[in-house]
Amino acid sequence: MPLTASRALVRQTERWFVRRGVPQMIAGYDFRRHVLPRMAPYLGMIAVVDLAWFGSLAAGAEGRTHDLIGLAAVVAALAAWPALAALSRRMPRFSLFTAWTLLAGYALLLAAVPLTALTDGWSGEGVTKYLLAAVATTAGGYLVVTYGLLPLLRSAVRHAIDDMRNSLRLQGRALPMLLFVTLFFFFTGELWQAMHRLGWDRVGWVLALFAAVTILASAGRLRDEIGRVERDLRPDRLSHACKRTPLSMVDMADVAPDGKPLAPVRLANGQVTNLLVILATRQLVQAAVVGLGLFGFFVLLGFLMVTRETAKQWIGEEPAMLGSIPVALLKNAAVLAGFGSMYFAVTSMIDAEQRHQFFAPILDEVERVLAVHAVYLTIRGIVLPNAPTTTAPRQPDPVATPPATPAPAGTASPQGDAGE
Repeated sequence: MPLTASRALVRQTERWFVRRGVPQMIAGYDFRRHVLPRMAPYLGMIAVVDLAWFGSLAAGAEGRTHDLIGLAAVVAALAAWPALAALSRRMPRFSLFTAWTLLAGYALLLAAVPLTALTDGWSGEGVTKYLLAAVATTAGGYLVVTYGLLPLLRSAVRHAIDDMRNSLRLQGRALPMLLFVTLFFFFTGELWQAMHRLGWDRVGWVLALFAAVTILASAGRLRDEIGRVERDLRPDRLSHACKRTPLSMVDMADVAPDGKPLAPVRLANGQVTNLLVILATRQLVQAAVVGLGLFGFFVLLGFLMVTRETAKQWIGEEPAMLGSIPVALLKNAAVLAGFGSMYFAVTSMIDAEQRHQFFAPILDEVERVLAVHAVYLTIRGIVLPNAPTTTAPRQPDPVATPPATPAPAGTASPQGDAGE
C-alpha cells in the first residue's frame, strides 16, 4: 500500500462522505462515536436559547422585551455555530459514561424548565406545547446529523441553481409532456369555481398532498433503482470515481493488485436509507424547478387569455382580483403546477426517454458514492487490520448483486479510529 494510505487519508475520506451527505457510508457508523459529537453543538445551542428564554421569563420580562431576549439568544447561538461545529470535529470521541452524562443532563434541562414554569402559573397546555417543541427540535437535529441533511440541502440548492441556469433546456424537455396532461384542466369551469372557493391554506394542503404522493411513489421505486445501480468496481472505474476526492492519489493497482474488480459490498439499512434520501431530494428539487416553470406558464397564459369577464362567467360570480389577475388564476396555476411536478417526478423514473434525460444523472452520483465507498473500505481494512469488527445489519437481496467471494473490503468493518 502506498504512503498515501494512512489513518489521515481514511479520516479525510470519512469527512468527504459527511460533506456529500452520506455519513452512513462511514464504517462502523454509530450514535455515540459519530452522531453525538457532531450533534453536541446543536444540543448546546438549544440549551443556551432555552435557558436565556426561560431566564428572561423568570426575571419578569414580558411581551416585546421577552421576545427580544429570546431572539438575541438565537442570533448569538447561530453566530457561535461555526466555532462550535469546528470544535466538535476536533473533540475526542465520547466514552459511554460521557455520552450518557451529556444526554441525561440535556434531558433534565428540558424537563426542569416546564416543571419550574408550572409553579409560576404556566398552563398545562403551554407546558405540553413546550415539551412537544423540545422533542421535535431534538429529533430534527438527530435526523439532520444522522443522514447528513444539511450537506444534502446545500447540494439541492446548488443543483436547483444549476437547473435554473439551464431552465430553458429543462423546461423545453419537460413542459410539452406536462402541458399535454394538464392544459385541458386549465380551461375547466368547475376547477375555477373550486379554486375561487378554496382558501390559500387549503391550496397549501393540496400541494403538500401532491408532495407526499410523490415521496411515497418515489420511495418504492428508488429502492428498486438502488438494487439495479451498476456496481462496476473495475480499477479504471474506481480511479475515475475517486477523482476530486481524498482518494484521488491512491494507485488502484494497490487496491486491486490482480486487476480484477472489487467484490460489491452489501449495504446496511441505514446506508440504503441515506442513498434513498439523496435520490429523493434531488428528484424533488428537479420536480420543483419544473413546477415553477409550469406555474409561470399558466399565470402568463391566464393573463393573456382569461379576462375578468371570462373568469366571472366560469366562476359564476364576481372574481376576487389581485391587480389585474384573478386570484383563482393563481390558485389554479399552483394546483396544476403541483400536479404536473408529481407527474414529472414519477414518469422520469418510468418512461425510458425521460429516465435517460432526467433520472440517469442522479443515479450516476450514487454509483460514484458506491465506488468511493468500496475503495475506502479496502484501504481502511489494510490501514487498520487489527481494528475490531462489527456485524452490521444486512440489506435484503435487491440492494447488491449476488454474493461473491468477499474481498478485504467486505470481510470487516473495523471501527477503530473512524473519523467523522
